[in-house]
Amino acid sequence: MVVSLSLRLPSLTSLFSPVTTTTANSLRRRSPAFLRRSRSHRFQSQQLPPPPPPLLAARFSSAAETASEEQRVDSNAKSRVNPDRDRVITPRSQDFNAWYLDVIANAELADYGPVRGTMVIRPYGYAIWEAIQEYLNVRFKETGHSNMYFPQFIPYSFIEKEASHVEGFSPELALVTIGGGKELEEKLVVRPTSETMVNHMFTQWIHSYRDLPLMVNQWVNVTRWEHRTKPFVRTLEFLWQEGHTAHATPEEAEKEAMQMINVYTKFAYEQAAIPVIVGRKSRVETFAGASMTYTIEAMMGDRKALQAGTSHNLGQNFSRAFETQFTDENGQRQHVWQTSWAISTRFVGGIIMTHGDDAGLMLPPRVAPIQVVIIPIWKKDNDKVAVLDAASSVKEVLQTAGVKVKLDDTDQRTPGWKFNFWEMKGVPLRIEIGPRDVSSGSVVISRRDIPGKQGKVFGISMEPSSLEAYVKDKLDEIQSALLEQATSFRDSNIVDVNSYDELKVAISQGKWARGPWSASDEDELKVKEETGATLRCFPFEQPQGNKTCLMTGNPAEEVAIFAKSY
Repeated sequence: MVVSLSLRLPSLTSLFSPVTTTTANSLRRRSPAFLRRSRSHRFQSQQLPPPPPPLLAARFSSAAETASEEQRVDSNAKSRVNPDRDRVITPRSQDFNAWYLDVIANAELADYGPVRGTMVIRPYGYAIWEAIQEYLNVRFKETGHSNMYFPQFIPYSFIEKEASHVEGFSPELALVTIGGGKELEEKLVVRPTSETMVNHMFTQWIHSYRDLPLMVNQWVNVTRWEHRTKPFVRTLEFLWQEGHTAHATPEEAEKEAMQMINVYTKFAYEQAAIPVIVGRKSRVETFAGASMTYTIEAMMGDRKALQAGTSHNLGQNFSRAFETQFTDENGQRQHVWQTSWAISTRFVGGIIMTHGDDAGLMLPPRVAPIQVVIIPIWKKDNDKVAVLDAASSVKEVLQTAGVKVKLDDTDQRTPGWKFNFWEMKGVPLRIEIGPRDVSSGSVVISRRDIPGKQGKVFGISMEPSSLEAYVKDKLDEIQSALLEQATSFRDSNIVDVNSYDELKVAISQGKWARGPWSASDEDELKVKEETGATLRCFPFEQPQGNKTCLMTGNPAEEVAIFAKSY
């Protein structure tokens, strides 16, 4: 039986910031031919310039604004006319947003979905997400969590049970009102997060203290009807993991919330090479329905903050709303104490914006889908077999050693084109093998993070143990170098401030402002209204000594970090 669903969703006006005619034309000129597609667009209320091509544009197409099949076929035919056209990327310093979209398009990380505000994650982009999954799955299981799955559709009455939760999520909800051609008795929410559904099920599974702790995780998609979107960073639908736990005591729940934010912190530093600042959210920024939210905040290449992962101590807010109780050792009925925690595909966007450069993507080796690319080089046909045999042998050596390696042995492209292509895709190491290298039993190795001749080393032995050791050592060096570079950039762009005027100056310069804070929620909202910056967190690492609030002049126990953010 086929069930049809009718979605009644809020209308959208603009999902990205507007693009001027000049910018749009400029983006079209930079667009490589293979990325150009014909699309028909309808504009309801005002005349706008023709939109730039997919992913180089600053807005998604709506569901009704998809191209016809004839246009797609014609576009594909045109893309084959000039397959060797250079892939041009906007310089980061010129236009960071255009650079970001260019990298996503050219590195083949994602494309636009037919529904306005959605994206299709392409294999190379999904492989980065898989690297994130593989690491975290191991850590989750090591810390006692089991994977499972909860339904995507949630009764609207569940959302209404926790007052602050429904208030916080109501503007972002997508609702199903018709199923099977009939009006539903109760509208359903397309999962924005799963605390309510989890609690409904926990109430049925938890009866005694012997059932605790209950610790689960799920890898799923969620839907939040965002009004301003950015690929990977903020889309209507995205992928994430969300962990949910129930405990007998508040101390156990707090320990769990802290444990998981520490797991995220370790992943950010050791795998993604992103030097996040870990801390506690303010009351204003705390997750809807949580008692406390912990966060990891990352500085992007344009110095905006990205909330890269969160862990929430939910207290008993949801267990009281859903009557999730257990009988303790003394025979008394108690409400459970809970946590939830999540990282999403926005981390992929964070990796792009932290490490990328004007040449394109730059991936830390531990999350790179391809760690080494091998480029065989020959001019004469009688050299081809020997070069390809050597390249295949090098590939086998590295694969056996556990290195993710790609042999690009296609002969439709020049070696120079391949150099640029794989550099743009962020592959950490490139190995070049030509006839002279075969004769000498050596290879040439280039580092992605060190451009030009400085990053190129000649005469590296093909002998298996020597080559394996050299490659692994260089991958470790690149991983450390990227973290060191990102840490230096972060620290040089954080300004210590002691007054509101100093904070405003720092924010106007695009910096992060760090200063003592004990002011009210109203004062915090005033900062946001007047500067565009939000209180990102109260860092766990705090300076010693007496402090005076930068806003009120009253004593303050902690410093806070303010920044503009995604």
